[in-house]
Amino acid sequence: MKHVIIGNGPAGVTAAETIRKRRADDEIILIGDESEEPYSRMAIPYLLIDNIDERGTWLRKDADHWDALKLRRVTGKVVSVSTSPRQVVLDDGQKIDFDTCLLATGSSPVKPPVSGIDSPFVQTCWTMQDARNIMQLARPGAKVLQMGAGFIGCIIMEALANRGVDLTVVEMGDRMVPRMMGPVAGTLIRKWCEKKGVTVYTGSRVEAIEPLHKEPAARESLLEKVVDRITETFRTASGENHAVRVRFSDGRVEEYDLVIQATGVQPNIGFLAGSEIKCLQGILVDEKMQTSVSGIYAAGDCAEAFDLASGKTIVSAIQPNAVDQAYVAAVNMSGGQSVLNGVTQINVLDTLGLISTSFGQWQGVSDGAHTELLDEENFRYLHLEFDGDTLIGSNSVGMTEHVGVMRGLIERAVPLGPWKQHLLDDPTRLMEAYLACAQAQGNWQGRSRGSSK
Repeated sequence: MKHVIIGNGPAGVTAAETIRKRRADDEIILIGDESEEPYSRMAIPYLLIDNIDERGTWLRKDADHWDALKLRRVTGKVVSVSTSPRQVVLDDGQKIDFDTCLLATGSSPVKPPVSGIDSPFVQTCWTMQDARNIMQLARPGAKVLQMGAGFIGCIIMEALANRGVDLTVVEMGDRMVPRMMGPVAGTLIRKWCEKKGVTVYTGSRVEAIEPLHKEPAARESLLEKVVDRITETFRTASGENHAVRVRFSDGRVEEYDLVIQATGVQPNIGFLAGSEIKCLQGILVDEKMQTSVSGIYAAGDCAEAFDLASGKTIVSAIQPNAVDQAYVAAVNMSGGQSVLNGVTQINVLDTLGLISTSFGQWQGVSDGAHTELLDEENFRYLHLEFDGDTLIGSNSVGMTEHVGVMRGLIERAVPLGPWKQHLLDDPTRLMEAYLACAQAQGNWQGRSRGSSK
């Protein structure tokens, strides 16, 4: 059989390795659209703060790993997938036939409709080239503006802060991380960031970005020597180091050396327009990770799968889900039988040393009960949401001791019975509730002594 995998990130690499383990002689083609070794985007913040070098971002570091897998690697951008004949078409006109295909195309940053957003001094933090550009521009003392304070934005923010820049963050929502945190938690995170020296504006947005000097013609010119020359030109010409003037929706006008665009991402599914493969927000898949077309699968940030917590299909753009989905898809592509027991909205975030979590339906449901515990002075917060006697969602800030049990209770939809009231009275009793309800403590203790029943 011939397997084509579109995308060489964590999902694509996991799928290729899984198929090879199961099918020693099948043909595997791995397509990536960057001329880089397969790498993890989640490692880029560690590269920015010099914890690792570029090699440290690589998904596999053995020099002979890809040869040992006996797969063909192709660099190019897929522009369409045909179901009859079964082939993918690349932007250079190359056509590759397949028996099975995995769509692991990931996602890309959303470009907001802001005048001047295409300036070379406005960078996303998504690709390896983005990271190289940022490392040249975000030098200690540089004045940097970050647009967006969502989950990805907060990860980037920490890397920028650790580079020693003068950092400002602007978020159009009324709080930080508005898609994973409620008002109390999001506000607490903002206060923590301000305490750590980051200026944060919420309820505001960038309306225009204007160059202060003649800019280089292309982003690709942002190499070290060119940046040095541009910066020196700024100094001698005007005595100023800043590159752009930014106008905000609240009327403020400020100057910066660099603007980071972190305003969200969207699945890379445009190449499927007009195809038989059904898409909503992402590529719709069943429990086998198969799309609406037999033999074509999807995994990772581009896939839309069933969410146990909400009972709906969602795009869950986190790496653990991508890897799990890719494994299931690969087993089925190679003739086996495997199913994914749904995805869950799980986020654990480290913001300048403050750990926060968001699980399941943290917004709650109508007529559902909730409880919360707040210690604002010590940046500690716990919020639980219930539907009937089941815990369906939670937020926490600065309280890591309950992460495992919260996830277990929510994912397994454990009936709490009388323990619901105990948690409403004291939400810190999560471990007791888990042992009493999820583990049926007496039986659990018996199993721990070696019982197989």
